[in-house]
Amino acid sequence: MRPTGARRFADTDVGGTLYGGSYDINREVPMFGGRRLRELNARMNDLEVRAGTRGRGGSDGLAESSRARRAWGDSFGLLATRALQIIVVLVLTTVVVIGLRTLSTVVIPILLALIFASTFAPVMGWLRARIPAALATVLVLLTIVLLLTAVGWLIVWAVKDQWDDLSTQAQDGFAQVLDWVKTLPFAPDHEQLMEWRDTIVDFLTSSQFGSGALAGVGVVTNFITGFVLMVVVLFFFLKDGPQIWRFLLRPFEGAALARAERAGAKTVDTLGHYVRGTASVAAVDAIGIGIGLVILQVPLALPLAVLVFVLAFIPIVGATLAGILAALVALVANGPLSAVLVVGVVVLVNQLEGNFLQPVLMGRALKLHSLVILLALTIGTVLSGVLGAVLAVPIAAVAWGVIQVWDGPDLPAKPFRPKPGETD
Repeated sequence: MRPTGARRFADTDVGGTLYGGSYDINREVPMFGGRRLRELNARMNDLEVRAGTRGRGGSDGLAESSRARRAWGDSFGLLATRALQIIVVLVLTTVVVIGLRTLSTVVIPILLALIFASTFAPVMGWLRARIPAALATVLVLLTIVLLLTAVGWLIVWAVKDQWDDLSTQAQDGFAQVLDWVKTLPFAPDHEQLMEWRDTIVDFLTSSQFGSGALAGVGVVTNFITGFVLMVVVLFFFLKDGPQIWRFLLRPFEGAALARAERAGAKTVDTLGHYVRGTASVAAVDAIGIGIGLVILQVPLALPLAVLVFVLAFIPIVGATLAGILAALVALVANGPLSAVLVVGVVVLVNQLEGNFLQPVLMGRALKLHSLVILLALTIGTVLSGVLGAVLAVPIAAVAWGVIQVWDGPDLPAKPFRPKPGETD
């Protein structure tokens, strides 16, 4: 006959719960005496009380958890979850952008060095196969620096050489504009014009303008610092680019490694094709518009042509700005008819570029929608001014290129894959 205490312990849910149903009280209890059995009974009574209390608390906790899940599981809960996720993403993006802007003196030279290294990668590879890597790096680096220096010097020299004639013509043109404004029904009177002139003169001679000039000195200093840093970084990118890339790939393994390799190769390929294609299109634009300006005998034809080449690296907006500047110079120097003809030349060259040159030289893979380009230009200009506008489009092209090879060599990321029967 089993002891009462043993039966009670074996039959209770508490005993089964505590020991997972595997504790055999009938085997264990007989080895104890009656006093030990009473102690076990008392202990079990205490455990039953505690277990009952915990059971009620657990039921309340489960009910609260169930209500919380229902609250976050409905449509408003889903909206709140998505809103929190968006807020977190925006906060992280803001922190990254602020950090990049704070370190723009370092970040922008590195980006420019990466773009130049990607652009001259085929030349560098061709030279490496024939001459030592160090010599090939020095030759390519000197070529890049000389090209950049030549473009800047050409603009400065041409403008300086014809600045006196242009300033005289600009004054005459400004006087003609004032005479034309006076004929308008809402034209300001002579006193208002003189007041505006005095305001401009006061600003130019004020301390505010002087502080702006000092700020300009700071900009020049930052430019020189950034240029030197870019040359140094570019040297190492050209010389040790493959080794640097292998070092950056060390944390990745398996599928992540393959994806990183595809992204890196696509980045270099996209930047190289974009810059080389844009440079070719810009050269054709500069030559075409420059010939038109020479035929129309517009002053500063050479620096304007060089400016067209530089501004062509800003899609859509750059061509418009170049046309406006050329037309204004023609208007001041030769009159309205010459300005209209210059606008016609600019429009004709831009149409030839958009319809024939860009599809051939740039390729369909690098073509971005005009809305995407405008948004990228706006964001880049807000963040880093003119240089940001120049860098925005190639960065957007790289991002789109990486998305196109995210899941495979020809397999875009899932959200960006075209649906069956749909074309890009």
